Amino acid sequence: MSTDARTLQVYDERAREYANVTAPHIDTPQLRDFIAALPSGGKVLDLGCGPGLFAAAMCENGLAVDATDASSEMVALARQHAGVIAREERFEDLSARSVYDGVWANFSLLHAARKDMPDLLARIHAALKPSGQFHLSIKTGTGEARDRLGRFYTYYSRDEICELLATAGFTITKITPGRDKGLDGSLSDWISVATHA
Repeated sequence: MSTDARTLQVYDERAREYANVTAPHIDTPQLRDFIAALPSGGKVLDLGCGPGLFAAAMCENGLAVDATDASSEMVALARQHAGVIAREERFEDLSARSVYDGVWANFSLLHAARKDMPDLLARIHAALKPSGQFHLSIKTGTGEARDRLGRFYTYYSRDEICELLATAGFTITKITPGRDKGLDGSLSDWISVATHA
């Protein structure tokens, strides 16, 4: 299991641009629902936190947030937000056990290879407390490919990701579809899945 070097290079080189593109899309129904489902002062892992904008919003709502990303430049940006504890870490480094009330993986795990997803979901399930909340957003489609910027993506159908989540022990509570323009300027279909352990 390894994080794609070219993808990390793109994020290191364009971290501030990514933050600017993402900033208008932080106050989402998915984030509000995630926060509402957590206990007051709950502990959250923002897995693949990018520039830390969602982590900062969660901190502002009274949550204790650990933020991790494999891009050193993204971690540097995340650390600039008050209350956000950010560290450079790859998905496969997650080894916590029953620590988090919630895990937020917003358009991050789609950069992992398909063969690695079952192990990563198992790690996330183990890191959650009983009935802990898990938010996952991915781009929908089939196969694996690079975008115009060279970032590696794995695309999933709704049925495929639901089966993977169920196998890992998650109970799905809500699925929200959407379509947005990303950093590379192209429109992509996606789904957000709200689950709990």
